[in-house]
Amino acid sequence: MDGHHDHGHGPGADAARSRLLLVALLNGGFVAAEVAGGIAFGSLALLADAAHMASDAGGLVLALVAQTLVLRPPSGRHTYGLGRSEVLAAQANGLLTGAAGLWVIVEAVRRLGDAPATEGLGVTLVALAGLAVNLISVYLLFGLRHHNLNMRGAFLHMASDTAGSVAATVAGVSALVGSAYWVDPLASIVIGVLVVWSAWGLLRATTHVLLEGAPAHLDRDRVAAAVLEVPPVVDVHHLHLWFLDSSSVALSAHVVLDGEPTLHEAQVVGDRIRHLLHERFGIEHATLELECHRCEPTAGAADVMHRVGPA
Repeated sequence: MDGHHDHGHGPGADAARSRLLLVALLNGGFVAAEVAGGIAFGSLALLADAAHMASDAGGLVLALVAQTLVLRPPSGRHTYGLGRSEVLAAQANGLLTGAAGLWVIVEAVRRLGDAPATEGLGVTLVALAGLAVNLISVYLLFGLRHHNLNMRGAFLHMASDTAGSVAATVAGVSALVGSAYWVDPLASIVIGVLVVWSAWGLLRATTHVLLEGAPAHLDRDRVAAAVLEVPPVVDVHHLHLWFLDSSSVALSAHVVLDGEPTLHEAQVVGDRIRHLLHERFGIEHATLELECHRCEPTAGAADVMHRVGPA
């Protein structure tokens, strides 16, 4: 068995932790102000946005803890390290945010038929302050949104919360200018739908990783065909692709070599294959079973057979 494992997480980890901490402090610090404003001015939209911000702050703390765990080196108990902690944190974040969004929708629908009066000026000022906090948070996380699922989840929360603050601002202005108090619960429904939508997308992505689903950006047939380009490879089978964490792709495969190569020759071929996989597909962990004749295929939909030359 020939394996190659690279557990580096890149120089962006420290920047991600620092920005997550700053965004968590900004959002956590503003929750109390929004709750107080929602109660004082009678605005469900502010309370909805506060609930969203609170879930965001809690999720960001989870993300920060996960980001710290990711940096721990592999051990005898966790031989791949704790990379999937970020996926678990992102999933918990999605559950937390989705629950908050559903609560907002239910409460908003209840109020829609008999919307209470709100203090338009106060709602508008608090909502604008929340919008400023959200815009700063989005700016801080924008460059890191593709770093991993953890950072993607944090960015999506901030983006949907920004839209929520816009909706709360609209509700405040509507009450201030035209006494249209019904806009407040309607804006709350919009916020709730945005929250549930972002949570659902995050839950789908994290569940796919935890179930070791194949990366959507990689085609298994193309990967196998690329391996067949390396001489003297004549067959590739039992090829599997999955995520180790939200950004690291792993591969295992049986690779048949032509003739009867020596152990050294086989190792050289294996090194060339791993280099190709890393350069062309970004696969960081490749475990190869190098063979001089094809083993008997086993039943299963996951097995892939690729051959060149006569059977």
